[in-house]
Amino acid sequence: MTPRDRFAVNLFKARKLKRVTQQELGDRCDLHRTEISLLERGGREPRLGTIIKLADALTVTPESLCEGIRWDEDAQRFKFSR
Repeated sequence: MTPRDRFAVNLFKARKLKRVTQQELGDRCDLHRTEISLLERGGREPRLGTIIKLADALTVTPESLCEGIRWDEDAQRFKFSR
């Protein structure tokens, strides 16, 4: 699993919990629906500004969209938790 895969799962879950379509989410944060789709499929790694826009549009924290992703300093790589 990559950081973008974990983010994709978190974004999809948050959007579904809010009962918002990809189109509606895109409209709320000025992103195209296909961009939302790419992010939810792990096809694109989001920039910080995009994470903030998505979190605001879904009324969640940026941290919740990045939940389960952390940097392991000793191993010099990302670690994931469920």
